[in-house]
Amino acid sequence: MIAPLNTTITHLECSKCGKSHAHEELLNLCDCGGPLLARYDLNAAALTLTPEALRGRVATMWRYAEVLPSRDPVSLGEGMTPLIAAPRLGEKLGIEGLFVKDEGLNPTGSFKARGMSAAVSRAKELGAKALAAPTAGNAGGALAAYAAQAGIPCVIVMPADTPAANVMECEAFGADVRKLKGLISDCGKYVGEHKEKEGWFEVSTLKEPYRIEGKKTMAYELWEQMGGKLPDVIIYPTGGGVGLIGMCKAFEEMEAMGWIGRERPRMVVVQASGCAPIVDAFERGAESAEFWKNAATVASGLRVPKALGDFLILAGVRATGGTALAASDREMLAAGKELASLEGIFAAPEGAATVVAARKLAASGWINREERVVLFNTGCGYKYAEAWQRALGDW
Repeated sequence: MIAPLNTTITHLECSKCGKSHAHEELLNLCDCGGPLLARYDLNAAALTLTPEALRGRVATMWRYAEVLPSRDPVSLGEGMTPLIAAPRLGEKLGIEGLFVKDEGLNPTGSFKARGMSAAVSRAKELGAKALAAPTAGNAGGALAAYAAQAGIPCVIVMPADTPAANVMECEAFGADVRKLKGLISDCGKYVGEHKEKEGWFEVSTLKEPYRIEGKKTMAYELWEQMGGKLPDVIIYPTGGGVGLIGMCKAFEEMEAMGWIGRERPRMVVVQASGCAPIVDAFERGAESAEFWKNAATVASGLRVPKALGDFLILAGVRATGGTALAASDREMLAAGKELASLEGIFAAPEGAATVVAARKLAASGWINREERVVLFNTGCGYKYAEAWQRALGDW
Protein backbone atom coordinates (compact mmCIF):
# COMPACT_ATOMS: atom_id res chain seq x y z
CA MET A 1 0.00 0.00 0.00
CA ILE A 2 1.26 3.48 -0.92
CA ALA A 3 0.62 6.28 1.57
CA PRO A 4 0.31 9.14 2.11
CA LEU A 5 -0.72 10.37 -1.32
CA ASN A 6 -0.95 14.09 -0.68
CA THR A 7 0.37 15.52 -3.94
CA THR A 8 0.89 19.28 -3.90
CA ILE A 9 0.77 19.76 -7.68
CA THR A 10 -0.61 23.19 -8.60
CA HIS A 11 -0.18 23.66 -12.36
CA LEU A 12 1.92 23.00 -15.44
CA GLU A 13 4.44 25.51 -16.75
CA CYS A 14 5.95 25.75 -20.21
CA SER A 15 9.71 25.28 -20.19
CA LYS A 16 10.09 27.69 -23.10
CA CYS A 17 7.60 30.55 -22.78
CA GLY A 18 6.63 30.19 -19.11
CA LYS A 19 2.88 30.02 -19.76
CA SER A 20 0.81 28.30 -17.05
CA HIS A 21 -1.60 25.48 -17.85
CA ALA A 22 -4.15 23.60 -15.77
CA HIS A 23 -3.00 20.16 -14.66
CA GLU A 24 -6.44 18.53 -14.58
CA GLU A 25 -6.65 17.84 -18.32
CA LEU A 26 -4.73 15.68 -20.77
CA LEU A 27 -2.06 17.87 -22.37
CA ASN A 28 0.96 17.24 -24.51
CA LEU A 29 2.97 20.38 -25.37
CA CYS A 30 2.41 24.09 -24.82
CA ASP A 31 0.90 26.14 -27.64
CA CYS A 32 4.43 27.32 -28.43
CA GLY A 33 5.69 23.75 -28.76
CA GLY A 34 7.60 23.73 -25.47
CA PRO A 35 7.58 20.79 -23.03
CA LEU A 36 5.40 21.27 -19.96
CA LEU A 37 6.78 20.90 -16.42
CA ALA A 38 4.75 20.06 -13.33
CA ARG A 39 4.90 22.62 -10.52
CA TYR A 40 4.11 22.09 -6.85
CA ASP A 41 3.39 24.01 -3.68
CA LEU A 42 6.81 23.28 -2.25
CA ASN A 43 6.17 25.17 0.98
CA ALA A 44 3.29 22.80 1.68
CA ALA A 45 5.31 19.79 0.50
CA ALA A 46 8.14 20.65 2.89
CA LEU A 47 5.81 20.34 5.89
CA THR A 48 5.27 16.60 5.40
CA LEU A 49 8.06 15.47 3.05
CA THR A 50 10.78 15.26 5.67
CA PRO A 51 13.65 12.85 6.40
CA GLU A 52 11.76 11.68 9.47
CA ALA A 53 8.60 10.94 7.51
CA LEU A 54 10.52 9.10 4.79
CA ARG A 55 11.78 6.51 7.27
CA GLY A 56 8.33 4.96 7.46
CA ARG A 57 7.32 5.13 3.83
CA VAL A 58 7.07 2.54 1.08
CA ALA A 59 10.38 1.72 -0.61
CA THR A 60 9.36 2.87 -4.10
CA MET A 61 9.60 6.22 -5.85
CA TRP A 62 6.07 7.00 -4.61
CA ARG A 63 7.55 7.69 -1.16
CA TYR A 64 7.99 11.24 -2.52
CA ALA A 65 4.22 11.61 -3.05
CA GLU A 66 4.08 15.32 -2.28
CA VAL A 67 6.21 16.13 -5.34
CA LEU A 68 4.68 13.55 -7.66
CA PRO A 69 1.54 14.19 -9.70
CA SER A 70 -0.78 11.25 -9.03
CA ARG A 71 -3.16 10.47 -6.18
CA ASP A 72 -3.74 6.90 -7.37
CA PRO A 73 -0.50 5.55 -8.82
CA VAL A 74 -0.08 2.64 -11.18
CA SER A 75 2.94 0.99 -9.58
CA LEU A 76 5.00 -2.16 -10.06
CA GLY A 77 7.47 -1.32 -7.30
CA GLU A 78 9.68 1.05 -9.27
CA GLY A 79 12.43 3.12 -7.71
CA MET A 80 14.70 2.85 -4.65
CA THR A 81 17.29 1.07 -6.77
CA PRO A 82 20.61 0.35 -5.04
CA LEU A 83 23.54 2.72 -4.96
CA ILE A 84 26.47 0.33 -5.17
CA ALA A 85 30.03 1.21 -4.18
CA ALA A 86 32.50 0.25 -6.91
CA PRO A 87 35.93 0.27 -5.21
CA ARG A 88 37.78 -2.09 -7.57
CA LEU A 89 36.67 -0.21 -10.66
CA GLY A 90 37.32 3.06 -8.86
CA GLU A 91 40.90 2.00 -8.09
CA LYS A 92 41.50 1.31 -11.77
CA LEU A 93 40.00 4.64 -12.80
CA GLY A 94 41.65 6.68 -10.06
CA ILE A 95 38.40 7.64 -8.28
CA GLU A 96 38.18 6.77 -4.59
CA GLY A 97 34.47 7.44 -4.17
CA LEU A 98 32.94 5.68 -7.18
CA PHE A 99 29.33 4.45 -7.08
CA VAL A 100 26.88 2.92 -9.54
CA LYS A 101 23.17 3.68 -9.34
CA ASP A 102 21.77 0.50 -10.88
CA GLU A 103 18.53 1.36 -12.63
CA GLY A 104 18.58 -2.00 -14.39
CA LEU A 105 16.92 -3.43 -11.26
CA ASN A 106 13.68 -1.54 -11.89
CA PRO A 107 10.57 -3.33 -13.19
CA THR A 108 11.05 -4.13 -16.91
CA GLY A 109 14.81 -3.76 -16.42
CA SER A 110 15.40 -0.04 -16.87
CA PHE A 111 14.94 3.46 -15.51
CA LYS A 112 12.06 3.93 -17.97
CA ALA A 113 9.81 2.28 -15.39
CA ARG A 114 9.93 5.44 -13.28
CA GLY A 115 8.72 7.74 -16.01
CA MET A 116 6.06 5.41 -17.30
CA SER A 117 4.67 4.78 -13.82
CA ALA A 118 4.10 8.52 -13.42
CA ALA A 119 2.85 9.10 -16.96
CA VAL A 120 0.44 6.16 -17.06
CA SER A 121 -0.85 6.97 -13.57
CA ARG A 122 -1.75 10.51 -14.57
CA ALA A 123 -3.11 9.53 -17.98
CA LYS A 124 -5.42 7.01 -16.34
CA GLU A 125 -6.64 9.57 -13.80
CA LEU A 126 -7.38 12.04 -16.58
CA GLY A 127 -9.33 9.56 -18.69
CA ALA A 128 -6.98 8.47 -21.47
CA LYS A 129 -8.50 5.64 -23.53
CA ALA A 130 -5.33 4.46 -25.30
CA LEU A 131 -1.63 5.33 -25.06
CA ALA A 132 1.11 5.43 -27.67
CA ALA A 133 4.84 6.14 -27.89
CA PRO A 134 7.80 5.65 -30.18
CA THR A 135 10.69 3.78 -28.59
CA ALA A 136 14.18 2.52 -29.26
CA GLY A 137 13.56 -0.28 -26.76
CA ASN A 138 13.21 0.10 -23.01
CA ALA A 139 10.56 2.82 -22.95
CA GLY A 140 8.28 0.58 -24.98
CA GLY A 141 8.59 -2.29 -22.55
CA ALA A 142 7.89 -0.01 -19.62
CA LEU A 143 4.86 1.60 -21.27
CA ALA A 144 3.46 -1.79 -22.22
CA ALA A 145 3.85 -3.10 -18.66
CA TYR A 146 2.27 -0.10 -16.94
CA ALA A 147 -0.52 0.15 -19.49
CA ALA A 148 -1.28 -3.52 -18.82
CA GLN A 149 -1.34 -2.85 -15.07
CA ALA A 150 -3.65 0.12 -15.66
CA GLY A 151 -5.93 -1.78 -18.06
CA ILE A 152 -5.36 0.71 -20.88
CA PRO A 153 -4.54 -0.35 -24.48
CA CYS A 154 -1.25 0.90 -25.86
CA VAL A 155 0.57 1.13 -29.19
CA ILE A 156 4.37 0.82 -29.34
CA VAL A 157 6.16 2.01 -32.50
CA MET A 158 9.71 0.67 -32.83
CA PRO A 159 12.57 0.69 -35.31
CA ALA A 160 12.76 -2.69 -37.04
CA ASP A 161 16.19 -3.39 -35.53
CA THR A 162 15.10 -2.86 -31.91
CA PRO A 163 16.66 -5.52 -29.61
CA ALA A 164 14.56 -8.69 -29.61
CA ALA A 165 14.04 -8.67 -25.83
CA ASN A 166 12.29 -5.30 -26.04
CA VAL A 167 9.99 -6.46 -28.83
CA MET A 168 9.09 -9.67 -27.03
CA GLU A 169 8.28 -8.00 -23.73
CA CYS A 170 5.96 -5.50 -25.42
CA GLU A 171 4.13 -8.29 -27.19
CA ALA A 172 3.92 -10.32 -23.97
CA PHE A 173 2.34 -7.36 -22.16
CA GLY A 174 -0.33 -7.22 -24.88
CA ALA A 175 0.76 -4.05 -26.65
CA ASP A 176 0.04 -3.34 -30.31
CA VAL A 177 3.63 -3.39 -31.62
CA ARG A 178 4.36 -1.67 -34.93
CA LYS A 179 7.88 -1.91 -36.38
CA LEU A 180 9.20 0.57 -38.95
CA LYS A 181 12.38 0.87 -40.98
CA GLY A 182 14.27 3.88 -39.65
CA LEU A 183 15.14 5.56 -36.35
CA ILE A 184 13.15 6.59 -33.29
CA SER A 185 12.59 9.95 -34.99
CA ASP A 186 10.72 8.15 -37.78
CA CYS A 187 8.66 6.27 -35.21
CA GLY A 188 7.85 9.57 -33.49
CA LYS A 189 6.61 10.99 -36.77
CA TYR A 190 4.36 7.95 -37.21
CA VAL A 191 2.81 8.41 -33.76
CA GLY A 192 2.23 12.10 -34.44
CA GLU A 193 0.51 11.37 -37.74
CA HIS A 194 -1.78 8.64 -36.40
CA LYS A 195 -2.66 9.62 -32.82
CA GLU A 196 -5.71 11.76 -33.52
CA LYS A 197 -7.46 9.45 -35.96
CA GLU A 198 -6.71 6.36 -33.85
CA GLY A 199 -7.56 7.99 -30.51
CA TRP A 200 -4.18 7.68 -28.76
CA PHE A 201 -2.80 9.93 -26.06
CA GLU A 202 0.88 10.34 -26.81
CA VAL A 203 3.37 9.68 -24.01
CA SER A 204 6.55 10.28 -26.01
CA THR A 205 9.63 11.69 -24.28
CA LEU A 206 8.83 15.22 -23.02
CA LYS A 207 5.65 15.36 -25.14
CA GLU A 208 3.64 14.88 -21.95
CA PRO A 209 4.45 16.43 -18.57
CA TYR A 210 4.85 13.48 -16.24
CA ARG A 211 7.56 11.05 -17.36
CA ILE A 212 10.07 13.62 -16.14
CA GLU A 213 8.42 13.52 -12.71
CA GLY A 214 9.14 9.83 -12.32
CA LYS A 215 12.71 10.24 -13.55
CA LYS A 216 13.49 13.08 -11.13
CA THR A 217 13.06 10.72 -8.18
CA MET A 218 16.54 9.36 -8.96
CA ALA A 219 17.94 12.57 -7.47
CA TYR A 220 15.80 12.34 -4.35
CA GLU A 221 17.01 8.79 -3.84
CA LEU A 222 20.65 9.79 -4.24
CA TRP A 223 20.20 12.43 -1.54
CA GLU A 224 18.74 9.83 0.82
CA GLN A 225 21.25 7.12 -0.01
CA MET A 226 24.21 9.47 0.48
CA GLY A 227 23.08 10.52 3.93
CA GLY A 228 21.47 13.84 3.06
CA LYS A 229 24.19 14.93 0.66
CA LEU A 230 24.70 14.89 -3.10
CA PRO A 231 27.67 13.54 -5.06
CA ASP A 232 30.26 15.80 -6.63
CA VAL A 233 29.72 14.39 -10.13
CA ILE A 234 26.88 12.53 -11.86
CA ILE A 235 27.65 10.82 -15.18
CA TYR A 236 24.51 10.13 -17.16
CA PRO A 237 24.03 8.33 -20.52
CA THR A 238 21.95 10.69 -22.61
CA GLY A 239 19.58 10.04 -25.48
CA GLY A 240 16.39 11.97 -24.84
CA GLY A 241 17.96 13.21 -21.60
CA VAL A 242 14.81 13.22 -19.46
CA GLY A 243 16.62 11.68 -16.51
CA LEU A 244 19.22 14.45 -16.45
CA ILE A 245 16.57 17.13 -16.90
CA GLY A 246 14.50 15.54 -14.15
CA MET A 247 17.37 15.40 -11.69
CA CYS A 248 18.18 19.07 -12.28
CA LYS A 249 14.49 19.84 -11.62
CA ALA A 250 14.63 17.80 -8.43
CA PHE A 251 17.66 19.74 -7.20
CA GLU A 252 15.67 22.98 -7.58
CA GLU A 253 12.75 21.48 -5.63
CA MET A 254 15.05 20.15 -2.91
CA GLU A 255 16.64 23.57 -2.49
CA ALA A 256 13.21 25.23 -2.29
CA MET A 257 12.20 22.77 0.47
CA GLY A 258 15.42 23.43 2.39
CA TRP A 259 16.98 19.99 1.85
CA ILE A 260 20.09 21.39 0.14
CA GLY A 261 21.72 24.72 -0.54
CA ARG A 262 22.81 26.07 -3.90
CA GLU A 263 25.40 23.34 -4.44
CA ARG A 264 24.86 20.98 -7.36
CA PRO A 265 26.63 17.89 -8.67
CA ARG A 266 28.48 18.53 -11.93
CA MET A 267 26.27 16.88 -14.53
CA VAL A 268 28.06 14.95 -17.27
CA VAL A 269 26.40 13.88 -20.52
CA VAL A 270 27.83 10.83 -22.24
CA GLN A 271 26.64 9.85 -25.71
CA ALA A 272 27.66 7.38 -28.39
CA SER A 273 30.20 8.51 -30.96
CA GLY A 274 27.75 7.43 -33.65
CA CYS A 275 25.01 9.69 -32.29
CA ALA A 276 26.29 12.64 -30.25
CA PRO A 277 24.17 15.72 -30.98
CA ILE A 278 24.32 17.04 -27.40
CA VAL A 279 28.11 16.64 -27.24
CA ASP A 280 28.44 18.48 -30.54
CA ALA A 281 26.18 21.32 -29.37
CA PHE A 282 28.03 21.59 -26.04
CA GLU A 283 31.39 21.82 -27.76
CA ARG A 284 30.09 24.48 -30.16
CA GLY A 285 28.60 26.54 -27.34
CA ALA A 286 25.13 26.19 -28.87
CA GLU A 287 21.89 26.36 -26.89
CA SER A 288 20.25 23.57 -28.87
CA ALA A 289 21.43 20.61 -30.95
CA GLU A 290 21.36 19.88 -34.65
CA PHE A 291 19.71 16.73 -36.03
CA TRP A 292 22.35 13.97 -36.14
CA LYS A 293 22.34 12.31 -39.55
CA ASN A 294 22.88 8.57 -39.99
CA ALA A 295 22.77 7.86 -36.27
CA ALA A 296 24.20 4.43 -35.44
CA THR A 297 25.16 2.72 -32.16
CA VAL A 298 24.60 -0.60 -30.37
CA ALA A 299 23.33 1.44 -27.41
CA SER A 300 19.78 1.77 -28.71
CA GLY A 301 18.77 4.17 -25.96
CA LEU A 302 21.43 6.62 -27.13
CA ARG A 303 20.32 6.53 -30.75
CA VAL A 304 18.26 9.73 -30.52
CA PRO A 305 19.20 12.07 -33.39
CA LYS A 306 17.38 15.11 -31.97
CA ALA A 307 16.15 15.39 -28.39
CA LEU A 308 13.07 17.57 -27.83
CA GLY A 309 14.58 18.75 -24.55
CA ASP A 310 18.06 19.44 -25.93
CA PHE A 311 17.98 23.04 -24.68
CA LEU A 312 17.10 21.84 -21.17
CA ILE A 313 19.88 19.24 -21.17
CA LEU A 314 22.48 21.77 -22.28
CA ALA A 315 21.27 24.36 -19.77
CA GLY A 316 21.48 21.82 -16.95
CA VAL A 317 24.99 20.73 -17.85
CA ARG A 318 26.27 24.31 -18.08
CA ALA A 319 24.49 25.54 -14.94
CA THR A 320 26.18 22.83 -12.88
CA GLY A 321 29.64 23.27 -14.39
CA GLY A 322 29.39 19.91 -16.11
CA THR A 323 30.56 18.65 -19.47
CA ALA A 324 29.67 16.33 -22.35
CA LEU A 325 31.67 13.65 -24.14
CA ALA A 326 31.22 10.60 -26.35
CA ALA A 327 32.18 6.92 -26.23
CA SER A 328 32.58 4.56 -29.17
CA ASP A 329 30.61 1.31 -29.25
CA ARG A 330 33.80 -0.67 -28.79
CA GLU A 331 34.82 1.46 -25.80
CA MET A 332 31.49 1.09 -24.06
CA LEU A 333 31.26 -2.67 -24.61
CA ALA A 334 34.79 -3.18 -23.28
CA ALA A 335 33.93 -1.01 -20.28
CA GLY A 336 30.76 -3.02 -19.71
CA LYS A 337 32.77 -6.23 -19.49
CA GLU A 338 35.14 -4.49 -17.08
CA LEU A 339 32.26 -3.29 -14.88
CA ALA A 340 30.72 -6.76 -14.85
CA SER A 341 33.96 -8.60 -14.05
CA LEU A 342 35.11 -6.16 -11.37
CA GLU A 343 31.84 -5.26 -9.64
CA GLY A 344 29.25 -7.87 -10.65
CA ILE A 345 27.05 -5.34 -12.44
CA PHE A 346 25.92 -6.40 -15.92
CA ALA A 347 25.05 -3.07 -17.50
CA ALA A 348 23.36 -1.98 -20.67
CA PRO A 349 25.79 -0.47 -23.20
CA GLU A 350 24.38 2.94 -22.25
CA GLY A 351 25.37 2.38 -18.62
CA ALA A 352 28.77 1.09 -19.64
CA ALA A 353 29.37 4.33 -21.53
CA THR A 354 29.53 6.13 -18.17
CA VAL A 355 32.61 4.07 -17.26
CA VAL A 356 34.31 5.30 -20.43
CA ALA A 357 33.46 8.90 -19.52
CA ALA A 358 34.70 8.49 -15.93
CA ARG A 359 38.00 7.07 -17.14
CA LYS A 360 38.58 9.93 -19.57
CA LEU A 361 37.57 12.63 -17.08
CA ALA A 362 39.72 11.18 -14.28
CA ALA A 363 42.71 10.85 -16.61
CA SER A 364 42.40 14.50 -17.66
CA GLY A 365 42.09 15.72 -14.07
CA TRP A 366 38.53 16.99 -14.56
CA ILE A 367 37.49 14.52 -11.84
CA ASN A 368 39.69 14.55 -8.72
CA ARG A 369 40.61 11.29 -7.02
CA GLU A 370 38.81 12.16 -3.76
CA GLU A 371 35.51 13.23 -5.33
CA ARG A 372 32.31 11.19 -5.01
CA VAL A 373 31.15 10.16 -8.47
CA VAL A 374 27.91 8.38 -9.40
CA LEU A 375 27.60 6.46 -12.65
CA PHE A 376 24.07 5.73 -13.83
CA ASN A 377 23.45 2.33 -15.34
CA THR A 378 20.10 2.98 -16.96
CA GLY A 379 19.28 -0.58 -18.02
CA CYS A 380 19.93 -4.26 -17.55
CA GLY A 381 22.55 -5.88 -19.78
CA TYR A 382 20.40 -8.97 -20.26
CA LYS A 383 18.12 -6.99 -22.59
CA TYR A 384 20.98 -6.40 -25.04
CA ALA A 385 21.77 -10.01 -25.89
CA GLU A 386 22.60 -9.31 -29.54
CA ALA A 387 25.07 -6.54 -28.74
CA TRP A 388 26.78 -8.50 -25.97
CA GLN A 389 26.96 -11.67 -28.04
CA ARG A 390 28.84 -9.80 -30.75
CA ALA A 391 31.07 -8.02 -28.26
CA LEU A 392 32.05 -11.06 -26.21
CA GLY A 393 32.89 -12.92 -29.38
CA ASP A 394 35.61 -10.35 -30.05
CA TRP A 395 37.56 -11.18 -26.86
